[in-house]
Amino acid sequence: VQLQAFGGGLVQVGGSLRLSCAASGGTLSSYGWFRQAIGKEREFVAASRWSGGSTRYADSVKGRFTLSRDRAKNTIYLQMNNLKPEDTAVYYCAADSHTWNTGSLSRSDLYAYWGQGTLVTVSS
Repeated sequence: VQLQAFGGGLVQVGGSLRLSCAASGGTLSSYGWFRQAIGKEREFVAASRWSGGSTRYADSVKGRFTLSRDRAKNTIYLQMNNLKPEDTAVYYCAADSHTWNTGSLSRSDLYAYWGQGTLVTVSS
């Protein structure tokens, strides 16, 4: 499976961006987004299962970010609203062919496929 992420950029505090991640070459069962800021470890943002069901969000993005997917386009999205300076990071989409339970979706080590990352910079 190949993942290609795009949609990052420079945005002001309070602004919005939508990240996209196009998948090809296989079936996705679990998918999500992680991010890594300079000098920090990669952290979980949001994840869900391709078949549907509950979506997990990091506490820091709840109510501001929305994860979704388009079955026909085999693409996943991360709508980010009310962006804050602390959201500045490289965002990575991730996917796996296994359907992980809700409690495991936030574990980056369970995802076999990763996109190349797209930079989001929130300026104040």
